[in-house]
Amino acid sequence: MRLPGAAALRPRFSRPQLRSRLALLAAVTVALAVAACATACWFLVRGQLIGSLDESLRNNSRVDPSFIVGQVRTGQCSPADERAPNPFGATVQVVDQDGKSCVIVGSKVEVSPADVDVAEHERAEAVHTSRSLDGSGTDYRVLTSQVEGTDVAVSVARPLTETDRSLRNLALILAAVGGTGVLAAAGAGVALARAGLRPVDRLTGAVEHIARTEDLGVRIQAEGDDEIARLSRSFNSMTEALASSRELQQQLIADAGHELRTPLTSLRTNIELLVRSDETGRSLPPEDRRALLESVRAQLSELASLVGDLQELSREAAPGGSRTEPVALHEITYRAVGRVRLRLRSKGITITTGRVEPWYVQGEPAALERAVVNLLDNAGKFSPEEGTVDVGLDGGTLRVRDRGPGVSEDELPYVFDRFWRSPSARALPGSGLGLSIVARTVEQSGGEVVLRAAEGADGGTEAVMSLPGTPEPPPREPEETPPQGDGTQHP
Repeated sequence: MRLPGAAALRPRFSRPQLRSRLALLAAVTVALAVAACATACWFLVRGQLIGSLDESLRNNSRVDPSFIVGQVRTGQCSPADERAPNPFGATVQVVDQDGKSCVIVGSKVEVSPADVDVAEHERAEAVHTSRSLDGSGTDYRVLTSQVEGTDVAVSVARPLTETDRSLRNLALILAAVGGTGVLAAAGAGVALARAGLRPVDRLTGAVEHIARTEDLGVRIQAEGDDEIARLSRSFNSMTEALASSRELQQQLIADAGHELRTPLTSLRTNIELLVRSDETGRSLPPEDRRALLESVRAQLSELASLVGDLQELSREAAPGGSRTEPVALHEITYRAVGRVRLRLRSKGITITTGRVEPWYVQGEPAALERAVVNLLDNAGKFSPEEGTVDVGLDGGTLRVRDRGPGVSEDELPYVFDRFWRSPSARALPGSGLGLSIVARTVEQSGGEVVLRAAEGADGGTEAVMSLPGTPEPPPREPEETPPQGDGTQHP
C-alpha cells in the first residue's frame, strides 16, 4: 500500500557539480589507463617468467636415457636416491604410448595428449602446464622429450610455486601503484577543475547578477583565445545588444509618445471647441465648423497612419525568419504607383512611369509594396504643386525621383532613422517612420536603399532601392494531381 506523501519522504540526491564530475572523469580515465598498463605489464612479466622456466627445463633438466631404459625394463619406478636426479625439486615421470605414466622422482602430474604424441614419436617435444595428481593442487611446468631407442617419453616438470608467488607480489605492487595514481589523479582533477572553471564561475556570477538586477552594464574580462574567453566575449556582445535594444525600445516609446501628443492635443482642442459651442448654444459659423471638422478628420487620419506605422515598425519577425516567397517587383511597382497616383492627383502631382523591366525577388509581398508606396508618398510630399515624380525599374534597381527642395548633405545620414524629420518637413504631415520602414524591409530582403541628391538642373531628391533577384520568373512547383479512379462507382 502506497502511503500519501511517500514521495516526499524519498531522499533527494543532488546532481554532482561540474568540477566534481570532471574530477571523477579524470580519476576514472586514469584508473582505466593504469588498469590497462598494469594488466599488460603482468602478462608480459608472466610470459617472461614462463619463458625463462621453459629455457631452464631445456638446458638443465636432462635425464640420462640409459637410466630411463633401465627403469622401464626392470619395471621399477622408485629408483635409488643416489641415482635419481631431482634438480630444483623437479618431477620426472615416464609416459608410454598408451598414456600411462610411471613416476621416477617427485609427484605424479597429469599426462596431456601432447605427451602421448611425443611418446609415439609424432612430436619432438611438448611444453605445457599440468596439475599435480597428489591432491596438493600445485601447477607444474612440464617438458616432455623423446627417449631414443624406446617407445616412451620422459617428462620433467618443475613447480610454478615461485613463479606464482612472484606474480602475486607483482600484482600487489601494481595495484598499490595504480591506486596511488588514481588518488593522485583525482586530487589533480579537483585542482585542475577549480582552476579551469574559475572563469566559468565568474561568468555564472555575472549571469546571475544580470538575472537578479537586470543590469546590462556588466562586462566580463576576457583574456586569451580559448573557449572561455570566446564565450565571455560573446556574452559581452549579447549584453551590449540587449542594452542597445532596451535603449532603442525606450527611445521608440518616448518618440512615439511625443509624436502622438501633437495630433491628440489638436484633436482635444478642436473637439472641446465643438462641445463648448453646443453647450453654450453659441453656434460656430458654418465655415469655422467645417474647418474644425476637417481638422479633426485630418488629425484622426494622421493618428491612424502613425499607429499603423508603429505597428509595422515594431512587428517582430517569426522565430524561423520572415515567411518569404518569389515576388514580381515590377508588378508591385505598378500597383504602388496606382495607389499613390490617386492620392497625389488632388495636389496636381503627376507620377510618370519610365522603363519598368521584369524583376523577381524573394521577400514579403505586402511589406515590399508598403516600402514602394512609402517611397512614392515621400517623393509626393516634397514635390511642389503641379510637380512630377519619376519612377523606373531597371536591373533590380528602383528609382523614385522628385523635384522638390532636396535634402542637404548634413541631413542625408539621418533620413532613415525613426521619427527623424528635417526642419523643413516638420510642418508637413507624416510621422517620420515611412523611410525607416523602407530601410527595414529592404534589409530583410537582402538589398539596400539610399537617398541622394538628384542629378540635373531640376534638382530634387532621388531614392534608389536595389534588391537581389533575377529577370526570369522562378520555376513553379508542380501541382499535385489527384489520383484518377477506375471509373467504378461505389455506393
